[in-house]
Amino acid sequence: MSDTPPRGATPPPWAALSLIGIIFLNMLGFGIIVPLLPFYAKSFDASPMEIALIFSGFSIGTFFGEPFWGRLSDKYGRKPLLIMTIAANGLCYLALAFAPTAMAAFGIRLLGGLFSGNGSIIQGYIADVTPPERRTRTMSYMSAGWNVGLIVGPFMGGVFARPSAGPIGFQLPLFISASFFLVSAVFILLFIRESRERDLSNSHRPNRWAATGEAARHPVIGPLMLLTFLVGFAFTGIESIFGLWTLARYGWGPQEIGWAFAVVGVASAITQIFVTGPLSERYGQGRMLAIGMGVTMLCMALQPLSVNGPMTIALLTLSAVGQSVAWPNVSALISETADPHRQGQILGLNNAMGALARVVGPMFSNLGFAHVSIHAPYVLGAIAVAPTILIALAAGRRAQAWRRDQTAQVIE
Repeated sequence: MSDTPPRGATPPPWAALSLIGIIFLNMLGFGIIVPLLPFYAKSFDASPMEIALIFSGFSIGTFFGEPFWGRLSDKYGRKPLLIMTIAANGLCYLALAFAPTAMAAFGIRLLGGLFSGNGSIIQGYIADVTPPERRTRTMSYMSAGWNVGLIVGPFMGGVFARPSAGPIGFQLPLFISASFFLVSAVFILLFIRESRERDLSNSHRPNRWAATGEAARHPVIGPLMLLTFLVGFAFTGIESIFGLWTLARYGWGPQEIGWAFAVVGVASAITQIFVTGPLSERYGQGRMLAIGMGVTMLCMALQPLSVNGPMTIALLTLSAVGQSVAWPNVSALISETADPHRQGQILGLNNAMGALARVVGPMFSNLGFAHVSIHAPYVLGAIAVAPTILIALAAGRRAQAWRRDQTAQVIE
């Protein structure tokens, strides 16, 4: 077998942009539901534990789904796995509209999270069709599609939901969400071309746990997986208590919080579309990753000192801009240095670290908020992000050394 996957019928690089449109539709469907989940759970008279389970079930499912689907897409191709996972996700949202109890809703969310763990397939497709020097730019476009969907989705959910009607009042938003996923699956079936040939051999494809150990020992991938966990731990922890923190500081309610996150989402999308790719191509992926982490850490550390709402939103927005500059470089560096036959699996392992952070981060953040100080999550977040600056610089240097070694081997 050759050292790179067969490329005979590889789609052109612009095919990745079509897939980014699919990402937007998927995140639109996801965003419609997420802000409604507390009210949806309460419509069942759910206990606080049941509400927490409905929220965390999705991330737990994603943790297990990401490496699994990524590994299968390396073997059977990206397109069939995308169609299957996206269609299944749409059916899960449809089932959620008819869930009879809170625990049934938790089970559906857990299954939906499992099928939503297909980010590694999308990233693998982009890596298949995009040259390394353009990969960060395209990954940033993917993140922008993600953010814009999360901006528009909650607005649509608020318009169509009728919480006063009980569980049935959430059926229309869930139907709309399901339709976005199912339309996306049909679009991929009809218009998206496969990016790689099937590789049905058993070589170069260890199981999840063996692959995790191997990835952890890799000089570039291992540190980046740690970075993904630390930053995800910090940011999702802060995100989970932001509403309570602003209520305690400024007396904010859902409307003010919604506007704050809308500003953050717009700033992130603009950064990812127009700024991230050009800066990384000019100054290097490792350097821009480190700068993004530095900006994020500084804003987290300064947030407890904010004196009013506008300053809070400014710091939150600047932190999101720092992450927008940084994150696409992680996926690009991993896809570039991973075994080409296993890109989906390795990207999935990294995404699973992010999913694990989304489970653990809010738990620690809420404990700190309740028992130490309302500012504890920001202090904990800044401490967690601080070492990622050095991790980013080291990963960037090692990636450059890896490129030099690859070039030398080609010359030989």
